[in-house]
Amino acid sequence: MPHNDRDLKSRPDPDALLALAEQGRRGKLTVFLGAAPGVGKTFAMLTRARRLKEEGGDIVIGLVETHGRGETAALLEGLEVLPRRQVLHNGRTLHEFDLDAALARRPRVILVDELAHTNFGESRHPKRYQDIEELVDAGIDVWTALNIQHLESLSDVVAHIAGVPVRERVPDTVLNRADDVLLVDLPPAELIERLKEGKVYLPDNAKRAADRFFRLGNLTALRELALRRTADRVDDQMVDYLRQNAIEGPWGAAERLLVCIGPDPLSEKVVRTASRLASGLNADWLVVSVERAEAESSGAMRQLDETFRLAEQLGAETRRIIGNDFVEEILKLARREHATQIVIGTRRHYFPLRLFRRSLPDALAARAAGIAIHLVTDGSAPAVKPAARRSSALPDGWGRGVAIAAGTAVAATALGLLIEQFVVLQNISLLFLLAVLVSATYAGYVAAIAAALISVLAYNFCFIEPVGTFTVAEPHEVFALFVFLAAAMLAGGLASRVREQAKTARRRAAATQALYDFSRKLSGTANAEDVLWAAVTQIHATLRRNAALLLPEDGDVRLMAAWPPDTELSLTDTMAGRWAFEKKEAAGNGTGTLPNSPFQFRPLMSPHGV
Repeated sequence: MPHNDRDLKSRPDPDALLALAEQGRRGKLTVFLGAAPGVGKTFAMLTRARRLKEEGGDIVIGLVETHGRGETAALLEGLEVLPRRQVLHNGRTLHEFDLDAALARRPRVILVDELAHTNFGESRHPKRYQDIEELVDAGIDVWTALNIQHLESLSDVVAHIAGVPVRERVPDTVLNRADDVLLVDLPPAELIERLKEGKVYLPDNAKRAADRFFRLGNLTALRELALRRTADRVDDQMVDYLRQNAIEGPWGAAERLLVCIGPDPLSEKVVRTASRLASGLNADWLVVSVERAEAESSGAMRQLDETFRLAEQLGAETRRIIGNDFVEEILKLARREHATQIVIGTRRHYFPLRLFRRSLPDALAARAAGIAIHLVTDGSAPAVKPAARRSSALPDGWGRGVAIAAGTAVAATALGLLIEQFVVLQNISLLFLLAVLVSATYAGYVAAIAAALISVLAYNFCFIEPVGTFTVAEPHEVFALFVFLAAAMLAGGLASRVREQAKTARRRAAATQALYDFSRKLSGTANAEDVLWAAVTQIHATLRRNAALLLPEDGDVRLMAAWPPDTELSLTDTMAGRWAFEKKEAAGNGTGTLPNSPFQFRPLMSPHGV
């Protein structure tokens, strides 16, 4: 039977229906959200728990922190409380939430306080929110509490407002996936009064908190953040309901953000700012880094990897691009991904630098027709002298480049002096131009500039009258000197660009060759087992790391191929692989789940599952 456009539009969104079906198999997560400690989140949870208990509900206290508040502790009477797990940390015995006991008891609802808490000892997960995710995945409803300052995307804003760094953080995706977010609100003046009365902290800590954190301005700003985030969550729930029930509305064109980062501390702030912007716009966002052909330093790569992990935790898609023209690569990706806005960090540029080089944000703004540009400034950066900033901005290996430049200039000078012993040349400057080209070819643009400057000085001192001084007798020689300098720098820049493009081409050729080798191996395989071995050998050859491939079997995962063949997986490794398979997210080394494993397990997604 034919369907018209109206019939198609009236159908529910398939993705929304799948998300709804997935929720039916999981437990429900309820987050009691507050602007600050002491607003009554735990009190509200326990009050609601007692009401459910009186109605005959199966509810258990997994962990609740009363912080010495008598009225909160009184609400625990008559409720089932699970015993805590004792762990030894730095010579002290601490009491942690017992995840295994909660899974064994399997109540209908469990209370687990302090969502942002960091676990101590040999815990299965480093963070409590990961314990709660496992409970929810097991079909148990969880009630928990969170202060707004612990959200990852807001931690830098809170640190700026309150002047106190936020150490314990929770990815925004945890709050976004919550089924219910209940705002527990209290006017700032009333909260400060509660603090003075000793109802928030014990007397020893109350004075410190009042001086540092619990100020009227801080609490008002935090309250506004909590109200806004709760309103955003309600708006998301409304949109989900409209999609699930095929309710038509004025659906506008979707916004999409392209976020540009690099291996610098400002990029972390850029990612958090973009996360808040994407949340406010309900927009998808893509975080990209454009890298040159030459390898970055290990410290820079670590910084970039950490920023990418932060972006992924906040819900972004990430991508790396190799290229030399940053503006062209960014705009090409923005057009391909239909980005409507570009978010990029910028620093203060001092006057001398602005004369010689236009910043990347300025270059993007000049060429990004139809795309909005958001600039994130580094307001917290200490003022530094221009010379210090220039030296810190020099690329890795610049010392080697300057040494090569000096060596080629000295060689050109010596060769020129030797030639003049036998014949007088009018175009001896070509030797120095050759030195600039050699420096650019072997050491890049910095070496080309250094060689040009050293060559000008050497040419002036050794070959322009009066010889042996840096003065110039004839005016036309001064003009010739500046023309030579400009020509040398231009030629050096072109040679340097050719060198970088050649390195980029070699890297792309290596990647293409690796894909060709892998496809050739696959074409010669006769069965599935040969495909597995071809895959692990190719991964091992590319990454130069031990590789293992696990496949699902009877609801679990089993090691099917590894290279080198004697590679073995420990119990921790197997648990990490099982977690990656079941949760469809990375686990093991470098992640938040079982990071002690030497392997990092990544789920390979396909249309038929993991």
